[in-house]
Amino acid sequence: MARAGTVALAVLLAGSAGSTIATAEIAPAAPAVEQAGDLYSEVTAADVADPALADEGTNAAGDVDAMGTAAGAIKWFSSRKGSTEYQGYCERAARLSWDRKTHHASAIAHWNSSDGAKHTTGTPPKGAFVFWNISEYGHVGVADGNGGFWATSVGGAIGHASSVNYFNAYLGWKPGNSN
Repeated sequence: MARAGTVALAVLLAGSAGSTIATAEIAPAAPAVEQAGDLYSEVTAADVADPALADEGTNAAGDVDAMGTAAGAIKWFSSRKGSTEYQGYCERAARLSWDRKTHHASAIAHWNSSDGAKHTTGTPPKGAFVFWNISEYGHVGVADGNGGFWATSVGGAIGHASSVNYFNAYLGWKPGNSN
């Protein structure tokens, strides 16, 4: 039986050598910190989207009518307000909110891709992907069209912030789409 923080993995090797047991340490999660009165959870390596974990992009009510639109993307996030299900998976949440077929390994990979023109000035339009360089994996949310956004890691869960300056190191925005 594995102890807390350690995973025992038994690997049976074919041949006369028998079997080998290997163990791996699990790194503890990054601690939450207080930032401007809100609880802030650092985006970590878990932020990298795993396409094998694909799931339905429908909202809690199962509504898919607006999927693939700016209104649908915002509805997807707002229907999950307070959820921690996508904590550390911001790119996945942004992709699912738009019901996108295109997968990016991380928010920063999405920002650096040729998938949409980069804009570093102006108010992001409703449904635009908004990006920050807050870790090696970056962070992404969906603009509300009024200077704010919906994303994971807002107060430690899916939430809304009234300004893209909620997080430090704002990069800019790219048009939202269901590519």
